[in-house]
Amino acid sequence: MANLEKRSREIHKQLRGRWRRYEVDREHCDNASVGDAVRQRALCTDLTIIGPGLLNDTSLGPLVINGSLFETGKPLLVVPEAAEASLPPKRVLVGWDSRVEASRAVREARDLLSGAEEVRIALVDPEATCTGSGAEPGFDIADYLTRHGARVLVDRLPSAGKPASTVLAQHAIDTSADMIVMGAYGSRGLRERLFGGVTRWMVGKPPLPLFLAR
Repeated sequence: MANLEKRSREIHKQLRGRWRRYEVDREHCDNASVGDAVRQRALCTDLTIIGPGLLNDTSLGPLVINGSLFETGKPLLVVPEAAEASLPPKRVLVGWDSRVEASRAVREARDLLSGAEEVRIALVDPEATCTGSGAEPGFDIADYLTRHGARVLVDRLPSAGKPASTVLAQHAIDTSADMIVMGAYGSRGLRERLFGGVTRWMVGKPPLPLFLAR
């Protein structure tokens, strides 16, 4: 409780000089209640942000992801250690695969994407089809974002046998991206797996904020 009170005062001090109106909530509860406590707050927010403290906490981290992402449908921004989370970002890489989760991530991040100097739609091993990705993979979502004022480029990337996450991470480095936007796949029951995937993504990858939606 003492640590919670101290942390609350620190946050108040940081926010007081930047915002006229803000609110700091404190919750002291057992692990079984963490998800619900986070859910209640996330339902009334635009975005939940998880920093390196929670990202490195294998006990609380999955509970917070479950409560904020899976229980609300609201987006989540994961900020790893050493990342510079500038809002709005100047250059954004979007991992696109024509799935519902990727579409929701783009929709939720639309304001950020529209305000960016450059948005790159990255597709790994796309196939041109009559349905799904379309005859020109990536052009449909590029047109959608262009109509909303985004400056969009489409990059079709070969995997060369590598995992898609590895290809996207390297492309983020090559294009000097400030943020990665992608869909979060899995079900509520797979929250630990998603959390593990997020943490594995961050370890050894460029320290970039990761915007997730499902």
